[in-house]
Amino acid sequence: MSDDHVPPPQPIPEAHPGERATRRPRSLDPLELGFTPRKPVPWLAPLLLISTGVRTLLAILFGAYLDKRELQNAFGDATFRQVGPDGGLWLDYVADLGDGFDATYSVAYLLAQPELEVDGHRLPRAQTLVMGGDQVYPSAAYEAYEDRCKGPYQAAMPVAPPQRPTLFAVPGNHDWYDGLTAFLRLFVRSRDRHFAGWGTGQSRSYFAVELPADWWLLGLDDQSGSYLDDPQLTYFDEVARKLTPRAKVILAVPAPTWVKAHDHPTAYDSIDYFIRTIVAPTGAQVRLLVSGDLHHYARYTGPERQLITCGGGGAYLYPTHQLPERLEVPPRDTLARRSSRTREYELAARYPDKARSRKYGWGIFARLPFRNPGFTTLLGTLHTLLMLAMAGVAANHVGTTEQRLFSVPLVIMLVVTLLSAAFFAKPPSSGGKRHARHWILGVTHGLANVALAAGGTWLWLHLPFYDWPWPLPAVAAAVLYGPVSGLVASQVVALYLLVAGSFGVNVNELFAGQGIEDSKSFLRFRIDPDGTLTIYPIAVDKVSHAWQLNEDESPTSSWILPKSPLTPRLAEPPIVLR
Repeated sequence: MSDDHVPPPQPIPEAHPGERATRRPRSLDPLELGFTPRKPVPWLAPLLLISTGVRTLLAILFGAYLDKRELQNAFGDATFRQVGPDGGLWLDYVADLGDGFDATYSVAYLLAQPELEVDGHRLPRAQTLVMGGDQVYPSAAYEAYEDRCKGPYQAAMPVAPPQRPTLFAVPGNHDWYDGLTAFLRLFVRSRDRHFAGWGTGQSRSYFAVELPADWWLLGLDDQSGSYLDDPQLTYFDEVARKLTPRAKVILAVPAPTWVKAHDHPTAYDSIDYFIRTIVAPTGAQVRLLVSGDLHHYARYTGPERQLITCGGGGAYLYPTHQLPERLEVPPRDTLARRSSRTREYELAARYPDKARSRKYGWGIFARLPFRNPGFTTLLGTLHTLLMLAMAGVAANHVGTTEQRLFSVPLVIMLVVTLLSAAFFAKPPSSGGKRHARHWILGVTHGLANVALAAGGTWLWLHLPFYDWPWPLPAVAAAVLYGPVSGLVASQVVALYLLVAGSFGVNVNELFAGQGIEDSKSFLRFRIDPDGTLTIYPIAVDKVSHAWQLNEDESPTSSWILPKSPLTPRLAEPPIVLR
């Protein structure tokens, strides 16, 4: 096929706001807002841990059967063009955003403002917004999207301003938990093509956007790093026909596999295959890889491109102090190495900085029990059962029939405690191999809990409760021993997480258990008509926790205002690419 038959880039359909957007709320009541502002997800809640593990297992076992990308071959296959009135373009990037209202809306509010003043730079609102994955937590349910993602963004920018900004979205692993059903309904539509005040531009779960001055934005959907489907590769084959040796490419991908490949060398294979087979033959250069998934800001710089992680859109903070200082991309010990040249990249910037990130880790002792009351209750229940089992053996009497039925045999409780601790050190939902350090730390953690239970049993037997008529000992244990042991055990777990985190074990749990809402970030790009790309990494040290209704009744103004102004700053000086 000749280039004459390639359809031109398509304009973005105009956004038409719905009834909810045009009717401004009269209070902060959920019935007025049209959504319920949610608290941050308690990631160590027992039921959530179980459900997340089940979803991950189902995604691994049946993901191929639920994969809707093969069906998208029947969808539109157009590319799009985004150019501002002056021939340049302002573009925003945000990822990992659909969590608690305070953090999510703080970022959404800043994105929606007509202009930001950041460290002396006047940055107009972007004409294009890219959501980089995990638009909702913990699962891709309709209610979660409405309350944690669409609702806050609707409140930030209810209807489209005159510039009519456009939205593109990359699905992350949490968007994939329902096989992309809700994601496609929200971001890939044939009618009502708008998301709050942003028009939705894409026709599939991946996209290609022509930007000013030979820049291109390509958004990939690799289903949590598994593979790129044939319809997607065919789509990008057609896109590649429009790339020239002068073209400069920005790749928006669901996860920073360049970092994950440091421990799991095959993680980068899909991106490497895409660059090697789709982009490289055209002579175009991939100048920037950008991703969310890890909830912080980090930039690696190399001889030909920048690798940026920016997952600070609203989800709990992920640490930066254990990031590798250098990366080899692709890794030397992977099959992709045979086809692609390995290049070295150095960590140029991170937010929060190393010292601040390490200090955040110590907050686990205070935050764990109060951010995750269900987890603390579970610990108290397990320690109460373990104490009763130990007490029964130590007191050397069998007890009544009811007591025998209520009590769990000590051997079973010991096995459950040790196995639970061992599996907690390497949850089934996490990737990679289980190493010796996982077993050593996990078993040590289990033994520490057994030692705590033994000390609690000794103390309990020196109190009068155990000699009371049955079932009063069980009632006293549930009312008195359970809460106290749960709180003490939570501190044992906190100590374990802090120690294990220093060995690269349970790093995610160390910070997920704290649910830190501060230290958020997003990117604002400026592409000048002459082809200069400037990246402004915007950091928000403190999110707002107090809100008020906006008295400004203009249609495009945000519904909700922070009571104290948000003060964005640059995470590092602007990065300039040419």
